[in-house]
Amino acid sequence: MAEEHHEQIDPEGPDPAQTPTLPPEVAARRQEALGLIRHFGDPVLRSEGRAVDRFDDALREEVRQMGAIMGDALGIGLAAPQVGIPHRLLVYRIASEGPPAALVNPRIEWSSRDKETAEEGCLSLPGVHVDVERPIHVRVRASDEYGDELLVEASGLEARVIQHEMDHLDGVLILDRTSRDQRKAAMRKMRGVHTEGGSGEQHHAASAA
Repeated sequence: MAEEHHEQIDPEGPDPAQTPTLPPEVAARRQEALGLIRHFGDPVLRSEGRAVDRFDDALREEVRQMGAIMGDALGIGLAAPQVGIPHRLLVYRIASEGPPAALVNPRIEWSSRDKETAEEGCLSLPGVHVDVERPIHVRVRASDEYGDELLVEASGLEARVIQHEMDHLDGVLILDRTSRDQRKAAMRKMRGVHTEGGSGEQHHAASAA
């Protein structure tokens, strides 16, 4: 049975418009990182990622770069298509300490019948938050960046973050998982960002997720 839940959750990081004032150097790094994120309308966000078949130094460099972008953006999750990499690869970090985890070629083996709805945002959809229903618990099989097999049992925020990022690997956005009314409102809001702020600073500064 689905649980109604109206807490705002940004699986990829906090809304820049709602974060406290940051030290100048942190803010500068964040703005630069946000500028590397592909936004709604970029075809890569609607493309299915290709399975990774080579676990080499190039892949590990992709993981390193994605982890750095996620960290500088103050995020907790990032999928490869969001930075223009057409691979089935995501990184995330729930705890504030420690390196990010990488999931390569992830697939959900099991998800719970219990679900909850929470408000999600996404760096690729500037300023948008919509209600998304997801299973509370998932079991995910994947590989790490060295090709070693992983089995992740995730619940709560971790499960939501992983599911959000895995959607990106299939060209699915939170707009596809919300109600028609919320989708239409989100589209109007994004058009307003483009109209009022253009494609420059305000477009990036309004990114949420």
